[in-house]
Amino acid sequence: MAKKSIQYVVVDAFTAEPFKGNPAAVCLLDDDASSPEGDARWMQSVAVEFNLSQTAFLSRDSSCPADAATPRFHLRWFTSVTEVALCGHATLASAHFLFTSVLAEHQGVVEFATKSGILIAKKVPAPETEEQGKLFIELDFPSGDFVGCGSGDELPSIPDTLNGASVVSVHKSVATTDFIVELSSGKEVADVLPNIEEIKKCSGRGVIITGPAPAGSGYDFFTRFFCPKWGVDEDPVCGSAHCVLAPYWAGKLGKQKLIAFQVSPRSGVLYLELDAANQRARLQGEAVTVMAGTLFA
Repeated sequence: MAKKSIQYVVVDAFTAEPFKGNPAAVCLLDDDASSPEGDARWMQSVAVEFNLSQTAFLSRDSSCPADAATPRFHLRWFTSVTEVALCGHATLASAHFLFTSVLAEHQGVVEFATKSGILIAKKVPAPETEEQGKLFIELDFPSGDFVGCGSGDELPSIPDTLNGASVVSVHKSVATTDFIVELSSGKEVADVLPNIEEIKKCSGRGVIITGPAPAGSGYDFFTRFFCPKWGVDEDPVCGSAHCVLAPYWAGKLGKQKLIAFQVSPRSGVLYLELDAANQRARLQGEAVTVMAGTLFA
């Protein structure tokens, strides 16, 4: 890619508080520059430079009319190691940037053309438990299937990480191959001290550790997500992991609307709604821009 000035922001997603949630860099490129034909090598180099869990690259889709009711942008996501097929928090960060800094105020819906198809983000009212008037954004994502792990499967061997915690069950995401390890309590999830080298040896992409939230906490379940193979030792708040956790916990708790708390050191909150009939998971959250600047290379 030719050298020129490129606008970027860093947005903390799934939080309203700076330096909480999950940070993502969002770079706004020329029309179609982040299409599938875009310069992936340059994007990967930029992601390495930012060294965040995800860097997103946006560009207007020139095939969509400029006066279209719903604008469409190409969107790609990169960790410091590789390009990924789906990322929740960097999509939320991208939508937040567009809604607050790029699009007209009356535009409340945006489409993203991605490796996972067309994804839709829209402004929505704040959940009943939150202060009304705040900007909440809803992401419409594919929900994920999961399968049980029996004695004949390659179960994750992470005794140091679990450190005696009570394992209720182990499942595996069909789409991402992440292990889903349910513990008996949210406190045990919070107390996990990950052995990253141990987790790297697991056969799946990463390990999701989850458990029921404490009574009276206001949440339905707690989560942590470890993905060191992709350069993310612990993802502070992982939207895509909740695409499989939504049907997982909806089935266990018998409810379609859920509130998840990712109990990482930075922490974050996700409001989830499962549309099982259409195999969709709707993720709602807040975001806050903490940095803005210019790339020169």
